[in-house]
Amino acid sequence: EFDVIRGRGPIVLGDLARTLKDRLQEGPRSIRAVLSSKDFHESHEFLHKTLKTLRSETEGKCSLLGFVGAPWTLAAYAVEAGSTKEAAVFKKWMYGKPEVVDEFLHRMTVTIGNYAIYQVESGAQCIQIFESWAHCLTPELWKRFAAPCAIQVAERLRKACPDVPIIYFANGGSPYFSEQVETLAGHIDVIGVDAHMRMEQAAEIIDRLGAGRGSSSPLILQGNVDPYVLRYGDEERIRQAVRQTIDAAGGAGRHILNLGHGVLQGTPEENVLYFVEEAQAYSGSH
Repeated sequence: EFDVIRGRGPIVLGDLARTLKDRLQEGPRSIRAVLSSKDFHESHEFLHKTLKTLRSETEGKCSLLGFVGAPWTLAAYAVEAGSTKEAAVFKKWMYGKPEVVDEFLHRMTVTIGNYAIYQVESGAQCIQIFESWAHCLTPELWKRFAAPCAIQVAERLRKACPDVPIIYFANGGSPYFSEQVETLAGHIDVIGVDAHMRMEQAAEIIDRLGAGRGSSSPLILQGNVDPYVLRYGDEERIRQAVRQTIDAAGGAGRHILNLGHGVLQGTPEENVLYFVEEAQAYSGSH
């Protein structure tokens, strides 16, 4: 259960910070996994209709992107009951009762995996997994708790929808980007880079891993123009940021251009247009 508070955003009800262990026990208020993509049809029919409509309107013009929150981020959000800077309450569970967290994450992972499948069945052609709270995690905590869940979501989706590309984006996870690449290579197709890392550094990490394996780059890069450039920059500054990012990734066609996070509230629509126009027109420095 949740509510949306103006000026604060979604809040999760149920006091999981105190009752998480009890809510994993059998009973009428037990937290249960959604065991099949078909189980979303009744509760998320609106999403099915929306994706079907969008797919028919965009067919042959662009790919339709679906997205899901990563299990660790969603679990942390639920236990914190809303937005947080450090996920301190959930970390108390992670250090004190890791077996409880593991069970909660397992149920969340099964549910999110099936939700991703449901989106593909409804028309999505690619799925992005958002680890929006990666900034709360140390490299060790990410590898212990978040990464296994993301991999399991990807594996569940891959088994059901083998041709659907999978993107993983850890916002604030650039301090351990190298660990992301090493851990997730072979499980996902595209890895996002946030705006706090130089794109050329990310490209070097990808190329180095590929060389070490005696193969081409194991992952495609995505990112990472600062969203505040779109929010406050003028036209030339936006176009320059697009060109710089493309060149830093190795040139046109070497990566998927995107922001280093989402479009900020209040971003002028014409600034988004400048971004898209330059991305489509720029062919690289000569």
